Amino acid sequence: MPVLLNTAYFPPVSYFAAMAKEFTLSPDRVIPSLVYVEACENYQKQSYRNRCCIYSGAGRQQLSFPIVHVNGSHNSIPITEVKVDYSVDWVTRHERAIVSAYRTSAYFDYYADELFAILDSHPDTLFRLNWLITGFFISKTGLSADMKMTGSFVPYGSDLYGVDMREVIHPKKKNTVLADLDLEKPYFQVFSGKYGFIPDLSIMDLLFNEGPDSLIYLKSEPKCQHDVPE
Repeated sequence: MPVLLNTAYFPPVSYFAAMAKEFTLSPDRVIPSLVYVEACENYQKQSYRNRCCIYSGAGRQQLSFPIVHVNGSHNSIPITEVKVDYSVDWVTRHERAIVSAYRTSAYFDYYADELFAILDSHPDTLFRLNWLITGFFISKTGLSADMKMTGSFVPYGSDLYGVDMREVIHPKKKNTVLADLDLEKPYFQVFSGKYGFIPDLSIMDLLFNEGPDSLIYLKSEPKCQHDVPE
């Protein structure tokens, strides 16, 4: 069953877990998951569309970037037309924050340069920036997912594009995605000795700390079924 998600900046682990649900990897074949990204909505503020959460030396840290406001408004702008505001150097600020948070993680050096190259290329629109970043993490986690843009806006709850998870994964709402998929489990985090494990941060937190094992985290193993002896 496909899944429908909003576009997101450095999406949280639950976002990728939702994408991985229908992904199948077996010795003889790979069946990618089908993921639709909402491309026909208007921009909404205070969401993962332009923000993410990382694990810094001070605990949970939120990073966000500005967009270009047209005539003082943003709510009426189609999501694919929202321009990223590079008039302030938020890219350098974000890269420095990411370096500070993850430079000692096991896999940071393997992925940082390629990831930062996306930010440094200054994609013109929010949707393009998020699309490139999401594609990067799909590739590096080993997840096989076929990402497509929606062709029309459908009411919330519609199953036209599969399981509708728009607005389910939101920075101001606690979701049960990881619990529902039996994925509520800790992994190593750089500052966990100081603050404990913090769940559902940006996917970069998982990748920088777990590297190739990220896919194992995102896919729960099927439970063995045993016959009950008579």
